Amino acid sequence: MPNQSITVRSIQSIKPDPKRDIYVWDTRLKGFGLRTTPRGAQSFVFQYRVDGGPARRKTIGPVGSPWTPLTARKEAERLLIQVYQGIDPVEAKREAKRRKEDLKFSAYCEKFVELYLKANWRGTWKQAKHTLQNVVIPRWGDRSMHEIKRSDIVKVMDDYADRPARRKEIHSVLRKLFNWSVDRQDIEVSPLAGMKAPKAVPARRRVLNDEELVALWKASELAGWPWGPYVRMLILTMQRRQEVAQMDWSEVDLTARRWTLPAARAKNDEEHIIPLSNLAVVELERLEPRQSGLVFTTTGTTPISGFFKGKASLHDAMITYMKERQSETGGDPGSVEIPNWRLHDIRRTGATNLQALGVPIEVTESVLNHISGTRAGVAGIYNRYKYDAEKRTALDAWDKKLRKLCA
Repeated sequence: MPNQSITVRSIQSIKPDPKRDIYVWDTRLKGFGLRTTPRGAQSFVFQYRVDGGPARRKTIGPVGSPWTPLTARKEAERLLIQVYQGIDPVEAKREAKRRKEDLKFSAYCEKFVELYLKANWRGTWKQAKHTLQNVVIPRWGDRSMHEIKRSDIVKVMDDYADRPARRKEIHSVLRKLFNWSVDRQDIEVSPLAGMKAPKAVPARRRVLNDEELVALWKASELAGWPWGPYVRMLILTMQRRQEVAQMDWSEVDLTARRWTLPAARAKNDEEHIIPLSNLAVVELERLEPRQSGLVFTTTGTTPISGFFKGKASLHDAMITYMKERQSETGGDPGSVEIPNWRLHDIRRTGATNLQALGVPIEVTESVLNHISGTRAGVAGIYNRYKYDAEKRTALDAWDKKLRKLCA
């Protein structure tokens, strides 16, 4: 069909060919055309070549609102300018789509973890990943990085107003995420720019005294599965809450009396051997040990969770035990109080007791798998000694003290 100016009248004059598509090319704008199918459907198209390459064709849109000859011609002019700039409109659209997917918040967080956190937050990247996965991805996962506003950040901060330490941690992770995005020119401005950071939370110093420690042990004996054995393993091994919760039977060697925490689960990405004292071995032998699978699980496939509720139940049982002891010794049960404590305080309590037992600080840090002080910096690089024998001696001494306290 001869080329002609594409107008409302010319569009209406075109009759479909039952055997093929009909193309009419505009005489006023290079590459702008109209396609009519055998069934009579009509759409505006743009045909072009980039740098002398093969001809390509892009559909602008079907005839009808919003695509009129005028609006379609303007779009074709825009595409023609891209071609003159050496840009392929089809590839540009595909790239924009890919970029949109890359900037989807959930996908972007995964990239941030892999490319930045793992390399730069070696000791804390797993916790930061956990924060992203459990706090903000459920809220913003399908949105683009461009769409996250200051008001969204404020809402999250307000939701954690009663947990200042967690609030501070969330702010720190998000600030780094959005600053990293700005550095990469993926977004123009961070939604946290100019936003005051939450006040630093003083380091916790809570240590359970001997009376509270005994009460916790006795409460764990009444708690049953899974919190009883779990808390006693926290006390006996001094390892982190999540590390114990995710303990797998494949990591445990009861004959050699050791638990090997793999590097993939360790906070510092280094394999860590925890000697098992007599009490720890007894605890695990009671649980019908297997070759593999989670030690502490109620589903068989996922580690235990609900730590806040589990700790609250133990706290109540501790108070009950201490009131009974007061009554037995002629004291005042009404005077019993237990200051707020957390499961992580068990770890600090154990470390404090090791120091009181005369265990060298470097051995205590090795038990905790805590790289700081004597095990950090140059000393940590050149001193690769793992203190395995000393760790066993230290945990055996802790075992002996616990037996004496809880007798």
